[in-house]
Amino acid sequence: SAIFQSCVDLIRDGFDPRPEIMIPLVSSVEEFLNQKNIVKSCHNNIVKESGLKINYLVGTMIELPRACLISDKIAKHADFLSFGTNDLTQTVFGFSRDDVSDIIQKYMREKIFTSDPFQTIDVDGVGSLIRIATEKARRVNKNIKIGICGEHGGDPNSIMFFRSIGLDYVSCSP
Repeated sequence: SAIFQSCVDLIRDGFDPRPEIMIPLVSSVEEFLNQKNIVKSCHNNIVKESGLKINYLVGTMIELPRACLISDKIAKHADFLSFGTNDLTQTVFGFSRDDVSDIIQKYMREKIFTSDPFQTIDVDGVGSLIRIATEKARRVNKNIKIGICGEHGGDPNSIMFFRSIGLDYVSCSP
């Protein structure tokens, strides 16, 4: 409700806000729809109270392998998908990012890894899931906006990969 109430205040001040509300950690289409319905209900209540029209989008952060595999089902109901590459990397590898840096450094010294998968996207594993999810989502919703959020958005090699599979945007920490 707070997002939509803020929109009402901004509209009354002459602005045209268009919030994009992202539902995190979705693992099923039913879960996404449940949360989207809550957002929709909040929106409808604020619109009814204010009498103002508020344009908004609802999408999801894809952070779980299962969500990648059912992205077509989610994309039928979502305005956008954003891959949370940090969490997706953790769930694909089964690593806790906070506890694994020593192991990754050892793996790189031992040539088990050629790069830190939390810095440069693992094209063969995590990247494959992102590619599959993007293709599936676009088959059912050709206009869906798809991108990534995470440290990978600041890595040139990762950006080139994301560009090659047709993502619309990358975002990262400054």
